[in-house]
Amino acid sequence: MLAKPAPQTPLIAHLAVTLLHRAGVPASALQLLPGEGDVGAALTRDARIKGVAFTGSTATARRIRASMADHLDPTAPLIAETGGLNVMMVDSTALPEQAVRDILASAFQSAGQRCSALRCLFVQEDIADTVTEMLFGAMDELALGDPVDLATDVGPLIDQAAQASISAYIAGARAEGRVTKQLAAPLTGHFVAPTVIRVSGLDQISDEVFGPVLHIATFKSGQHGAVVQAVNASGYGLTFGLHTRIDDRVQSVTEALSVGNTYVNRNQIGAVVGSQPFGGEGLSGTGPKAGGPDYLARFTRAAAPQSDVGPQTPEATVQTALRMAAAAAHSNAQPRSMVLPGPTGESNRLTLVPRTPVLCLGPSTAAALSQAEAIRALGGQAIEAPGLDPAALTRLTGFSGALFWGQDAAQARGYARALAARKGPILPLIGDLPDAAHALLERHLCIDTTASGGNAQLLAEGSN
Repeated sequence: MLAKPAPQTPLIAHLAVTLLHRAGVPASALQLLPGEGDVGAALTRDARIKGVAFTGSTATARRIRASMADHLDPTAPLIAETGGLNVMMVDSTALPEQAVRDILASAFQSAGQRCSALRCLFVQEDIADTVTEMLFGAMDELALGDPVDLATDVGPLIDQAAQASISAYIAGARAEGRVTKQLAAPLTGHFVAPTVIRVSGLDQISDEVFGPVLHIATFKSGQHGAVVQAVNASGYGLTFGLHTRIDDRVQSVTEALSVGNTYVNRNQIGAVVGSQPFGGEGLSGTGPKAGGPDYLARFTRAAAPQSDVGPQTPEATVQTALRMAAAAAHSNAQPRSMVLPGPTGESNRLTLVPRTPVLCLGPSTAAALSQAEAIRALGGQAIEAPGLDPAALTRLTGFSGALFWGQDAAQARGYARALAARKGPILPLIGDLPDAAHALLERHLCIDTTASGGNAQLLAEGSN
């Protein structure tokens, strides 16, 4: 493993690698390569690299995927955990004190420099004035300063470039009259003070603002579904927060969301390994979830039999099959859930949902059939498309990846480049036997069961 930290974080990366070496990890198995972006670029152009795990922006992940498609083994895996336009929805039944506590933590802890941080708050109109007044008052109590000081609530941004970029974004919103609250920032250091910006909806936020900036929108009673639709339409799906005391609403909202981690009646940051496997979908990541049951398998190889070229499947035939699969997906989907351990008063459930179909490219008919059987055995959907023209992968819609077990390196690279050229989510070209996360999406739901007035499970156990 070659560990390449961000250019801004070489010292903490060095400490982490040093501790791992002291713990017994051989230096030959783990080496630190600090540096600027040219170091990372060189790594993703080196054919000796067999896979990449990346945490960062969606744009950078796309560049990594394109470089891998050009230079690495075409089927080398990329595990990418990327950005999000993370939303919290607070309805009129929520307890305002709890909601404000969790909004404050989700938006401003770590100066908003968490991929899971709250970016856009949707508050039901009926309680918007009350929640906003309480939030602004709570913000006034935040202390900005040196993170070494235990009294500090909000520290600086990571560097001057981040400070300048976010300050310019806030200045633009202020010129439009949309800044409704901003604290005072220290005069020294790369600080941006916690800021609230008014928006009409999620479509007014084009990119993730990676700092202490909270956007606020309102929605009318009965428009909860419209908020969920806006989240799904954004293409991002990392975290979502919901404050409500209506159980049916929790169910209807969480079942409709295309989001990796949903938190109910608590903050939406600080996922715990083993309790809240973390990772998004769509533009927010490739999966599998870090800290989840299917993560380790992606770092292993299960070689598949190589096959010769077979017949070519027409693109129109494949697109028709994808449309039919999409039409039948809702009725055929059979999600599987498992309860995960966690602290008393918290419910953690991981649900596995079939991804959109995986294309089985063969290249032979027999290989495509074997690929389809492997995906279906894992609980996923598959469409056999042996010999499909690589260019078709830039145009087809409604699939989540492709399997290819061919010996033709040029054909494999053509498939990889076509997938890398697509807009939208990053899709894999799988050259080995697929793992469960290739077939299934992982969605985690965490509920603070005490927030609505008591832990029903504990009360029931006490009565027995």
